[in-house]
Amino acid sequence: MGNRGMEELIPLVNKLQDAFSSIGQSCHLDLPQIAVVGGQSAGKSSVLENFVGRDFLPRGSGIVTRRPLILQLIFSKTEYAEFLHCKSKKFTDFDEVRQEIEAETDRVTGSNKGISPVPINLRVYSPHVLNLTLIDLPGITKVPVGDQPQDIEYQIKDMILQFISRESSLILAVTPANMDLANSDALKMAKEVDPQGLRTIGVITKLDLMDEGTDARDVLENKLLPLRRGYIGVVNRSQKDIDGKKDIRAALGAERKFFLSHPAYRHMADRMGTPHLQKVLNQQLTNHIRETLPSLRSKLQSQLLSLEKEVEEYKNFRPDDPTRKTKALLQMVQQFAVDFEKRIEGSGDQVDTLELSGGARINRIFHERFPFELVKMEFDEKDLRREISYAIKNIHGVRTGLFTPDLAFEAIVKKQVVKLKEPCLKCVDLVIQELINTVRQCTSKLGSYPRLREETERIVTTYIREREGKTKDQILLLIDIELSYINTNHEDFIGFANAQQRSTQANKKRAIPNQVIRRGWLTINNISIMKGGSKEYWFVLTAESLSWYKDEEEKEKKYMLPLDNLKIRDVEKGFMSNKHVFAIFNTEQRNVYKDLRQIELACDSQEDVDSWKASFLRAGVYPEKDQVENEDGVQENTFSMDPQLERQVETIRNLVDSYVGIINKSIRDLMPKTIMHLMINNTKDFIHSELLAYLYSSADQNSLMEESADQAQRRDDMLRMYHALKEALNIIGDISTSTISTPVPPPVDDTWLQAASSGHSPTPQRRPTSTVLPPGRPPAVRGPMPGPPLIPVPAASGPSFVAPPIPSRPGPQGTFVANSDPFSAPPQIPSRPARVPPGIPPGVPSRRPPAAPNRPTIIRPAEPSLLD
Repeated sequence: MGNRGMEELIPLVNKLQDAFSSIGQSCHLDLPQIAVVGGQSAGKSSVLENFVGRDFLPRGSGIVTRRPLILQLIFSKTEYAEFLHCKSKKFTDFDEVRQEIEAETDRVTGSNKGISPVPINLRVYSPHVLNLTLIDLPGITKVPVGDQPQDIEYQIKDMILQFISRESSLILAVTPANMDLANSDALKMAKEVDPQGLRTIGVITKLDLMDEGTDARDVLENKLLPLRRGYIGVVNRSQKDIDGKKDIRAALGAERKFFLSHPAYRHMADRMGTPHLQKVLNQQLTNHIRETLPSLRSKLQSQLLSLEKEVEEYKNFRPDDPTRKTKALLQMVQQFAVDFEKRIEGSGDQVDTLELSGGARINRIFHERFPFELVKMEFDEKDLRREISYAIKNIHGVRTGLFTPDLAFEAIVKKQVVKLKEPCLKCVDLVIQELINTVRQCTSKLGSYPRLREETERIVTTYIREREGKTKDQILLLIDIELSYINTNHEDFIGFANAQQRSTQANKKRAIPNQVIRRGWLTINNISIMKGGSKEYWFVLTAESLSWYKDEEEKEKKYMLPLDNLKIRDVEKGFMSNKHVFAIFNTEQRNVYKDLRQIELACDSQEDVDSWKASFLRAGVYPEKDQVENEDGVQENTFSMDPQLERQVETIRNLVDSYVGIINKSIRDLMPKTIMHLMINNTKDFIHSELLAYLYSSADQNSLMEESADQAQRRDDMLRMYHALKEALNIIGDISTSTISTPVPPPVDDTWLQAASSGHSPTPQRRPTSTVLPPGRPPAVRGPMPGPPLIPVPAASGPSFVAPPIPSRPGPQGTFVANSDPFSAPPQIPSRPARVPPGIPPGVPSRRPPAAPNRPTIIRPAEPSLLD
């Protein structure tokens, strides 16, 4: 005979599991563990076995359970058992399971009563069980026997505490009725880990073995030594019954007969016995399932809401409807045009916060990369002077010139202007690459229709490539226009007279000295390992200097480096490094920082490096040029030997510098305008006005709007998921209405546990937490009082196991109110004369105290009570 209450819960749990598995998720109910705790031979294994409704655990006298048994019940269509230590073998005969448990216990602990904390893991698969974990623990013992260690008591207690400390475990504190309840180690340990008594149920076994004339009625009515969840009495099979192969069905019948026929228990027979224990535990499982339903429901509802919008589109979806295809094509092309424009022009909605994209990257090319490329090709001083001197000499020919020839100026200027073509064309290439990347990002929304996406990308990219040729032609035309006429009458041109007086430092003019150009983190990469290795600092670049600080508060300055004679050079990235590096050095071969000829500065990305280089350009720190060492020394000597030639070179050099600056300024202004007009704006207009026509001409509508297999699968999966979620929510609603949860019983005064058991544990494992009666709750009362009988209320019908006392029972004349102070001495009441059976010696103390009695059992008069 199985556990019927558990079997009734199985369909509910299966429905939930099926609902969640249909949406590809697992339903984490995490049902509580049920652990049995008690003294040796208290009947723990029998209680656990009766709960499962199967006969499979070893039992006998003395210490039988010598290793923890973790029993995992798993719902399955077939019934069998398997052990973790021999997974390949399936046991269908439960007698073999018992023998394997005994053999495995002996294998680790020996056959002479030894114990071990290493658990035996047993899984029982059955159609009659819930997915649940039960733990059979060794009995609490104090005196070592056989091969047991001297600290056996503490070892077993530590072992038990490991299993019952988990918040989701239910504790069955098993105490035999023929033992003093106040000395129950099981109740004391349960109190340590569960001070509120929310997950502890008292189980009283061996009620049929009590001395004649005594009973445990007061205990079972939760009056004598109250627990929050009360006590349940059970009568297990005796060793003789087990040896005689008495099955569980017959044992439950005998147990029922015992409670109905016993005069002290017949009035509460419905709340006693193994079936009632099963009912209480199953109700706890039901409560747990109901508690998890709200979180499961909210999880499903949030998923359902996230699908609502997309499912709305698919509800009346017909893939082959031509009207739908036309509408979808127009909408997608229109959306593509809007997305492209937003990415180029910028938009407040759907902003990418992770990286620059579209228009922002193009802006960076215009105002950081392009100016940097212009300066990078800027002339080298020595080369320029040498070229000017050659030009002057070649123009004069065999004659010695008296005046500075303006033809030399024109020749040098034109040579410098021609050099602008390369960075200008490179700028166009960079912008084209960004435009093509932007097109690809925008077409990602067309992924449902691969042919449409492919054609859109092809048409727009082809158009961009066409515009590339026209844009480059226009830019080359701009440079040719600059070459066609050298306008020496330009208002910004310094003129011949000023060029002679101008300082050679004109090319080094900088911004306002105190102006901060840039701040940010950089890593100095080439500090030696002996001095701490590479280190990150907060850098501040001004027009005059580069400073670095410990952090961005800029309080602790590490160093300040003047910018005079500094230049930038590229450094190859290290083999093991993922940082991008550039270096600053002094052109006069001086140390830049301490003993370093150059400092290597590292950034996380190449974009950061380019941005810092552009900032250094604004501060007047230029990149290094590749110098051709070809008779430099001879030329220097030549210049110095001819003062007149030196003056002419200096004049033309200043004129060239002034005029090239004018052209650079003009080109830097015209380049972005030309690219915007001829390429970017043209592409936007093409997408808005002509893309649709090109799409229609490239392929027919049906082939363009052919849905991808992935998209069709995704749509089907989404609709299936939507309906499965709705079904799961309906099932949760059904379970909520078809199950009843019982409220938690109110607290009771269980301070007797601390007071009574404090002298019995030499080294308590945990400090017990006292539970004081809350204000407003009537204190525990002893003696005659009006009201219904004080009996436990069934778990399904009431919140508590406590009720007022029985009016018909004799008691002391005075009424005693329990002291709510847990630290006060146990209260005393006048002793009541009791009839002692002849077998009990005189001098036994009264067995009806209210606080911590010497025995929990009650000696009753022989005459029947009014309830008999």
